[in-house]
Amino acid sequence: MLNRPTFRSVSLALIIALLSMPAIYSADAQDQSRPQQPKQPQQQQSDPGDKKGAQRQVADVSDPGALGEDRIKIDTDLVNLDVTVIDQENNPIFNLKKEDFAVYEDKIKQTIESISREELPLSFGIVIDTSGSMGSKIQTVSEAAVLLIRQMHHSDEAFVASFKTEPDLVQDFTTDRRELEAAVDDLYTSGGTALLDAIIATADYAHEKGKRRRKALVVVTDGLDRNSAFKEKEVIDAIKEDEVQVYLVGFINEVAEEKNFYGKSSAKKAKDLLIRIADDSGGRAYFPKDLSEISNIAAQISKDLRTQYIVSYYPTNDKRDGTFRNVQVGVNHAGGRKLIARARRGYYSRNEKGQASTSDKKTAGN
Repeated sequence: MLNRPTFRSVSLALIIALLSMPAIYSADAQDQSRPQQPKQPQQQQSDPGDKKGAQRQVADVSDPGALGEDRIKIDTDLVNLDVTVIDQENNPIFNLKKEDFAVYEDKIKQTIESISREELPLSFGIVIDTSGSMGSKIQTVSEAAVLLIRQMHHSDEAFVASFKTEPDLVQDFTTDRRELEAAVDDLYTSGGTALLDAIIATADYAHEKGKRRRKALVVVTDGLDRNSAFKEKEVIDAIKEDEVQVYLVGFINEVAEEKNFYGKSSAKKAKDLLIRIADDSGGRAYFPKDLSEISNIAAQISKDLRTQYIVSYYPTNDKRDGTFRNVQVGVNHAGGRKLIARARRGYYSRNEKGQASTSDKKTAGN
């Protein structure tokens, strides 16, 4: 038989245990119903028809101490154009002011908000034709690609892709030059050529994955496309939507360029196609006559991308209708010299949802 002091101690312990049980059960139940830490969301495949239009300045204003509050986004319609200005000897011009430029959107003159010239970080892709017809050129082309890689700044990022009958991502975006050089060293030639398919695929990739505002492709090819499913119109539309500058290096057979009885030769058509694609994007097409020129071309492209003006303006057409706006940039001749301004030929405006609601989906062969 328990004595009275012992009974009191046991009773007190039982009472404390009984009182504690609801709290313990509540805590266990709460732990069981508490959701796990959310996983990082997987990046969804974006609809090619929902491309961004003009580059906008978006400011996020939030109080870091106020948890649970929605961020306030201030979305403006400022259009930024990357513009390269050169003279007739292809020398870049550095000393221009706002009054030296003129911008027309759908043939209506715009009021320029600001002009700046900065060496912005780049997101760019090196896209190399590795079809069988490039076999004798691949070593020199690879060396030129390595030259481009070695001229990267620390804040740049790049990727390497090749294409035959299909495009192949050899190295995704990275800032590591050694990884990029190793990817170029692994290239080999075989098979056919699908140039237009490769340009669309890599432009989309640069647009969706590139972290820098200024994006570009450097595409090296012999220009003789025989296997693409996409047509020129789809390529030009894709470049406009993706806002990617395209620099094309085309090894066109000069002998094959001669006009035949039925009109333009296939080589002349290929050359004209490369020029149109480059011009529409604000880039440039190069046609080396000798492999020894390729290293100088690589250096010129790198310089070109880093000596551009940023011309900014608020468009007079403030409709948010997702339509394409044609843009022309002119520049005053300085000291009697003829100057040439290169910029993309337009942009897609935003709709009310902040998207470019283009009606032309990128469907092969349409």
